[in-house]
Parts: sequence; structure tokens; C-alpha cells
Amino acid sequence: MANQDFNFHFLLKYIIIGDSSVGKSNILLRYINNRFNEEFQTTIGVEFGAKNIEVNNKIFRLQIWDTAGQETFRSITRSYYKSSVCCFVVYDITKKSSFENVKEWIDDCKKHAPKTIVLVLVGNKSDLKNIREVSYEEGENYATQNGMLFFETSAKTGENIEEIFLQGTKSIANNIENGYYNLNKESCGIKQGLQTETMVLKNDNDKKGKKKKKCC
Repeated sequence: MANQDFNFHFLLKYIIIGDSSVGKSNILLRYINNRFNEEFQTTIGVEFGAKNIEVNNKIFRLQIWDTAGQETFRSITRSYYKSSVCCFVVYDITKKSSFENVKEWIDDCKKHAPKTIVLVLVGNKSDLKNIREVSYEEGENYATQNGMLFFETSAKTGENIEEIFLQGTKSIANNIENGYYNLNKESCGIKQGLQTETMVLKNDNDKKGKKKKKCC
């Protein structure tokens, strides 16, 4: 594993939940490897990916857990709610039933996850708008009513995939700055890592140097 994988300010644990076949695994695959798998493959238990992201001059290491949607694996999924700081609740905009089941997923998450968890509602498969069964307004209104961030995405085209992780991390970064979490407890889903101030300052100085050179 590369050294940069350890060079972060905060380690964040994210979880992706929702019905089977809504595209959870492809959201993870697109974000981590910029790939899309046309063939549907059922997730057995959980799958994992990790990536660094910079927000507010801080490096965040995201550990992202993609969970199985089948009832058979629900007990396994529940164990991953614990110590998660952000949860992406995914539904398929072309499948009304997956949207109707969002409430059950959210209730399950709130029951087992920390009270401080950030919830993001994701309507996936926006590339199939012509056969949608759930309107954008339905998703947006539901998210507003439940205090969630909301996005429509397409794991196939990549639309808003980077954005959901960026905005989720921005929300958490702001919460950290406002003292919303008890960082002494890993149960909040956040672990403090190696300090990277030197690296960030170096980058800032490089940028300033380039600007100064341009001015001269």
C-alpha cells in the first residue's frame, strides 16, 4: 500500500445501503476505480474500497463499505452501521419499490448507527431518466423532510459520483470544525490519522510561488 494511504488527518468510515440491484457496488467501483460493471453481481456480505480526498486543506481517508441488499445478509449489514460517520441510502429511480423501501433502510440505520451519522439519499441510474418511476422532486422532498443530503447519480456515466462523496465529506469536515463529534471515541466513525500540515503548507507555498512567478 502506498505511503499516501497513511498520510491523512482523519479516517472516515462510510457505508452504502439499499435494496439489491440498485447499483451500490457500481457506485463504489466508479468512485474508487472509475469503472462500471455491466453485469449484475450480487454482493455477498460486504465489499470494501478506500480513497483519499482533500477538503478544507485537510486530507480525509474514506473507508467505504458496500453492503448486500438481500434480507439474508441484513444481520451482517447491521454490524457495519456501528462506527459509521456517513451513510449513503441508495435507490433505483427506475424502480419505485426500491424508493418505497428507503424508509426501512433509514430506520434500520438510525437504530444501529451513531446518532451523529450523516445521511445521504442517492437516486441512482439517472442515465435511465426516460423510464424513471421516481421523480427528482419525490427524492428531493423526502431528503428534505428527513434532514438528508440528496443527489441523483449514474454509476454508468459517472454523473455526481464524485460529488456525493465530496459533499458528504464536506458536511463531516464542517461538523468536525464545529466540535460536533467526540473524536476520542472511534464509535463516531472518525479516527485521527497522521498530520499532513507540512504537505498542505508545501502545496500552498508551491501555488504561491507559481503565482508570484507569473506576476513577475
